[in-house]
Amino acid sequence: MLTYARALSRNETVAADLVQDAFVSAWKNLERFDVTRDFGAWLRGIVRNKWREHLRRHRREVDVDDETLEAWEDRFAGWDENRQSGNPELFDALEDCLGRLPSTTAEAVQRFYYRDETCEAAAAGLQIEITTFRKRLQRAREALRDCLDRKLPHHA
Repeated sequence: MLTYARALSRNETVAADLVQDAFVSAWKNLERFDVTRDFGAWLRGIVRNKWREHLRRHRREVDVDDETLEAWEDRFAGWDENRQSGNPELFDALEDCLGRLPSTTAEAVQRFYYRDETCEAAAAGLQIEITTFRKRLQRAREALRDCLDRKLPHHA
């Protein structure tokens, strides 16, 4: 949910607040959840509604168009499906490995893979050279591969 909220808000603090508010709302309204529906989609809907509430309170921020929202919903639904039916152990290990990256490397991964920024935009946002940014991504991929190999040797 945090990744989804980051994609909507493009702000780490706002994303964390959105997810927290969404989880509280989901917990308070759990009896309204239709068990025949996808739980992840329901939670993402709550996050989207919290984002829209946030936008109404902060009119200067730019909303995400419906077409983009639908594309993100498809992408995140696929992530949920793969996680549940595919290999949840792999996804859990990946999340743990991501959490172990140094902050500069993790920021590069966040910008490129989670926020879908180009290398150029991410490097500019971090105020570093593009070659430095690409090197950070390379190091991140190597570190993640090594970490996953240690955690899941049977998947290597």
